[in-house]
Amino acid sequence: MKTVKDVNLQGKRVFVRVDFNVPLDGNGQISDRTRIVAALPTIQHLIDQGAKIILASHFGRPNGEKNLKYSLEPVAKVLSELLGQPVLFLPDCIGQSVQQAVQALDNGEVALLENVRFYKEETDNDENFSRELARLADAYVNDAFGTAHRAHASTAGIAKFLSPKVAGMLIARELEFLGDKTAHPQRPFTVILGGAKVSDKISVIDALLDRADHMVIAGAMAYTFLLAKGHKMGKSLVEPDKISIALAAMQKAEKKGVRLLLPVDSVVAERVDFETRKLENIQIVGLDIPESMCGVDIGPRSVALFSEVIQQSKTILLNGPMGIFEIKDAAKGTFALAEAIAKNREATSIIGGGDSVKAIKESGHSDDVSFISTGGGATLEFLEGKILPGINILDQ
Repeated sequence: MKTVKDVNLQGKRVFVRVDFNVPLDGNGQISDRTRIVAALPTIQHLIDQGAKIILASHFGRPNGEKNLKYSLEPVAKVLSELLGQPVLFLPDCIGQSVQQAVQALDNGEVALLENVRFYKEETDNDENFSRELARLADAYVNDAFGTAHRAHASTAGIAKFLSPKVAGMLIARELEFLGDKTAHPQRPFTVILGGAKVSDKISVIDALLDRADHMVIAGAMAYTFLLAKGHKMGKSLVEPDKISIALAAMQKAEKKGVRLLLPVDSVVAERVDFETRKLENIQIVGLDIPESMCGVDIGPRSVALFSEVIQQSKTILLNGPMGIFEIKDAAKGTFALAEAIAKNREATSIIGGGDSVKAIKESGHSDDVSFISTGGGATLEFLEGKILPGINILDQ
């Protein structure tokens, strides 16, 4: 696949699809700049090359209406600060005034368009809207891995009308780590899957059982696996209709010679209060969870078991937390495994998007891992082996 490094874009107006869908705090300030920082290498490369850069992104879910609560204007200020140069914010993403503004850009200047999802035509992948976006530019760069699994106007439709159409450096790195380094891993290769539901990760479990040496299944997902093995799970989050899938995964692991590990103990509580972030009557139990309790985290024996496997690994992929890490008393398992991964300096460690990124940052070990994916759904779909429309349409 061609990247920005393979083409000369000097003097050209380049439409760059980035992913600036960043979280805000209660005061409307950006609380995590990860996605903005991740786009900097591509933007800086284009600045250095003397391109005229037009950045586009979605932000939140304005549902096709202009809602200033979802304006990208605060992002323009942060981006300007990070780049050390002005970023022209444009209050729309199509139309005559936008066209005039981008025509007036000098080489190396950067403009940021308003939220493309202020138009429902964006998510509809409307051809006329795609053409309008394309009228702004001479070339197209997709560096928004987090939305590459969506066939939207700014991620796929626009590429039909522009050439060259290439990947940015972030997408190239995502494909290198999530693709090459998991398809041809240094062994042993350990996959750690957490999160709430087996149903969210059926295809990922199946695909990664073909590549892994060890697979750790934790989080609430593990309770369905333990239920399938005949253990009592109390009031824990389980999916009884997915027992056959859990059994099939365990059978496949055995057939493939993959060591599949489940928790051997759990932190449980009688009641979980998400509003106050408190747990009532916390206990540590073995494989069976009492009737009145629900599992909230992996226990210390499970931490020791999984950490030992992590220390022996040469490639590690983590996707999903081990428990309800947003609550302090249910975060120890997630943070302990983050520390174990960080301590294994010999391994290539890959953190796979979504809650995993939030958890690794809160653990204080985000600088100690090899790669943090910016995707959520895109990461899962790519690991499943699905074709991502936003990548498939680029020049090969």
